[in-house]
Amino acid sequence: MRAIETKQLTKHYGKSRGIDEVSLAVEKGDIFGFLGPNGAGKSTTIRCLLGMLHYDAGKASVLGYSVGKDQIEILKRVGYMPSEAMFYPSLRVSEVIKLAAEARGMDCRQEAERLCKKLEVNTSKRIHELSLGNRKKVSIVCAMQHKPELLIFDEPTSGLDPLMQEAFYELITESNKEGVTVFMSSHVLPEVKKYCRHVGIIKEGRLIQTDTVENLTKTGLRRVKVAGISDLPGMDGMKDIRKSVNELEFSYTGDVKVLLNMLQGMPVQDLLITEPSLEEVFMHFYEDGKGVQ
Repeated sequence: MRAIETKQLTKHYGKSRGIDEVSLAVEKGDIFGFLGPNGAGKSTTIRCLLGMLHYDAGKASVLGYSVGKDQIEILKRVGYMPSEAMFYPSLRVSEVIKLAAEARGMDCRQEAERLCKKLEVNTSKRIHELSLGNRKKVSIVCAMQHKPELLIFDEPTSGLDPLMQEAFYELITESNKEGVTVFMSSHVLPEVKKYCRHVGIIKEGRLIQTDTVENLTKTGLRRVKVAGISDLPGMDGMKDIRKSVNELEFSYTGDVKVLLNMLQGMPVQDLLITEPSLEEVFMHFYEDGKGVQ
């Protein structure tokens, strides 16, 4: 059974774009990164899955339950953290966490205490006294304290300092080892590469690629650095070119043999050809307008 499955999921906001025919599959036990810049459709997709938005067309299921029809069963089993954490400002942190547990009819005190300790959450403060990062930490506790089967995070680490980002991912890794599926929207590519196994890239409301992180970086794209020359005129497949007095660096999508033949006879002092980073792959799909996969 898949943790999340959508088929041609579509949501429009009047004449404005939302998401268009998004077909996505997330296997149980996975850590899945949902990538795209602001406005690409990440939050819209998540809100449709959680029943916060009624989609216009297509189908969606979460943990085997039909979105919309079985929404109560879905919400029992899912922990959700929105990109912007909003709470009653006059409540104390402890009261917010308790309220979130009581809304589910559960006693989560033991797990909430563990999470608060890990994230260094001051439960005596009132919400209006908290910074963005500290509100984020409260949101993480509220999402995880009932030990859900599926965790859905929308831009979870924005606003967290580096130490808390590390603590957050330690919690995610622990939960995943216990069988929890994690679906996480993000545009922080180093984090996605380090922690996620599979990735979906969304562009202008359409899913343009899904694959393992490992496979995505095994494209025909290469990063080339040549010392000893400052230009390589007439070479197809070059982009993102950076020149200096005695060095040329660029992304290359052509045949490596053609490149090596072109460099023969030139005053090349050193040559480095590497696989691209996830950031370069991401920009490759965005800039080149890759089609839906």
